[in-house]
Amino acid sequence: MTRTHVKTVAVVTGHDQPKLSKGQQAFNNLIKQIERNRAQLTDWEAAISRYQQKYARELLPLVEDLTDMQAKLVHCLDRVSDQKGLTRTERRVIAGVIADIAEQVLAGRDDTELKAIYNKHGRFDYDSEEAASIKGMKSMLEDVLGVDLGDDLDVSSPEDLIKRAQARMEENRAQNNADRQAWEERRPKRKKSAKQLAKEAQQQAEEQQVSQSIREIYRKLASALHPDRELDTQERDRKTALMQRVNQAYEKRNLLQLLKLQLELEHIDQTAVNNISEDRLKHYNKILKEQLAELEQEIRQVEGRFMAQFGISPFVKVSPATIMRDLATDIVGTQHAIRDLKNDLLAFEDIKKVKVWLKKVRRQAAEIDDFDSSPF
Repeated sequence: MTRTHVKTVAVVTGHDQPKLSKGQQAFNNLIKQIERNRAQLTDWEAAISRYQQKYARELLPLVEDLTDMQAKLVHCLDRVSDQKGLTRTERRVIAGVIADIAEQVLAGRDDTELKAIYNKHGRFDYDSEEAASIKGMKSMLEDVLGVDLGDDLDVSSPEDLIKRAQARMEENRAQNNADRQAWEERRPKRKKSAKQLAKEAQQQAEEQQVSQSIREIYRKLASALHPDRELDTQERDRKTALMQRVNQAYEKRNLLQLLKLQLELEHIDQTAVNNISEDRLKHYNKILKEQLAELEQEIRQVEGRFMAQFGISPFVKVSPATIMRDLATDIVGTQHAIRDLKNDLLAFEDIKKVKVWLKKVRRQAAEIDDFDSSPF
């Protein structure tokens, strides 16, 4: 992916400064981490866009086809189960396969005929079982999250259950904050110790110095770029665009972007960066740490939204470099599943082939049971 080249902000060693101080090293390290995270965010945006297009264009139609094939297989197995020549064990295996596949299909679509087949071969009524499952999920969420989801909830909808849980959590959080604030306002104010007052004063002074550091850079840039002072139309347009970038960076307390703009406009040079005082570096590093934490949080949110949108397990490691490869694997796997289902449907026209298929299913189930019971 091609990126626009921009000047890098960093303190470098020279003849007059053969070794960087701890503050300078921290400054360089923070900038590297910020640049790396910004690049990762840019990669995520591009990768998610490509993923969404390929997912909708290639995988979704295949998933629909696979679901249709699974529904056909359920109907076919239901007809096979009524044929003569099957043992009691074979009919029990078919019933289990029918229930499993029908449940998968019904999780994504409402199909009255499939429900009837499920009820015929399963041990429970599908709607009753689903309602019990949702109620269990509701109870679990209430216990884990510590919220009351109410008794008026439509228990046939897992989506509504999740939305209600999220809404109640937000309501509880807002109420707790309001209660805490009200309690703080009501409780008697204790006289703060000299140590507490000194610490608060120091924190306020540091925050003022941090804000002042950003404000100084902003004022210098704003003074040089103010478009109203420019008579040339093209130059005024250029400065207007640059001033917009300066304003955006200042509003976000984006120190790194402001420093880059200074370099870009040649308001500072490498010598000026190398000679930033230790006190100023301390303030800059505090700002950069905050900026880095915000970027890391933003990346986690982007990853979380992506995984939730496409039903990816939170335990799976994803990255912009791997999601397209994983999607291609899912596409190929779905294509193979469709091909296998087509072959199975053709085979079910012959009761002998059905028996062979049932043996394979039983063997696979036994292998899975052996694997699950393995101590390793």
